[in-house]
Amino acid sequence: MKKYKHPFSDSKSVKFTKNIISGLFIIYTSLALVLIGNTALSSIKNRGDLINNTFGFPKSFTLDHYKVLFVEEHFAKYFFNSSILVIMGLSMLVFFASMVAYGLSRFEFKGKRGCRAYFLMGLMFPIQLGILPIFVILTKLHLNNTLFGVALLYASGMSFAVFVFSNFFKGVPWELSESAKIDGATEFQIFAKIIIPISKPVLFTIGIINFVGIWNDFFIPLVFLTKSNVRTLTLAIYTYMSDFLATWHLVFAAVVVVLIPIIIVFVLFSENIAEGLANGAVKG
Repeated sequence: MKKYKHPFSDSKSVKFTKNIISGLFIIYTSLALVLIGNTALSSIKNRGDLINNTFGFPKSFTLDHYKVLFVEEHFAKYFFNSSILVIMGLSMLVFFASMVAYGLSRFEFKGKRGCRAYFLMGLMFPIQLGILPIFVILTKLHLNNTLFGVALLYASGMSFAVFVFSNFFKGVPWELSESAKIDGATEFQIFAKIIIPISKPVLFTIGIINFVGIWNDFFIPLVFLTKSNVRTLTLAIYTYMSDFLATWHLVFAAVVVVLIPIIIVFVLFSENIAEGLANGAVKG
């Protein structure tokens, strides 16, 4: 009988497939860079250049659009609101998700499988499905139109973080915690002083992925942050987009302001993202 040969077992086929995938990624990256570059150039064009030279290099440079944003449009307040939302949401998410994952990965208790299944199910159901009861609950708790209330919503979306943390914690040798217990360390001290420090790659990954999600989120602030004093950057851009023909010179500048923190984070921590995902997905 002729032995079956896997279609991707041939080195030439593997190389060809890699080249195709690499080519697609290069095309996608090039298009993204072109769009980002055009947005950045458009943000420093005057209004005449935007109309007559939409996709060309600007004939003259101006920072008036940024000046209008931060002086007349209170964009610094929106930037502050988004920053506070990210800090509170990320802090609570990482803290609670890491503790839940530590308990699930290191202890045996009744209902453990049910708890693990509960968090895995959270990956399948988006928050939009439960938006009405969530709105009612936040309203009754007087947390509607507050940054803290929305930060709690972001912290509750910890399913992915719990999954990654759990897989990483399973791969941590038990000997580390056992030796610490012999020295008199409590369980929380072991968690805070031993487990968390060696989990930095996963912490970076969870932090960066959720940072981008919270920073760019539009739906939750649109529903729960309707007052202008708690408006975020994405909501501010939405108000400009609603009257695009009159404010399109501000839209480009606002988008650049939103993109800058994300680009900085990815440039500085892109290696940590890959390392953390590998550790969280493979270990255990």
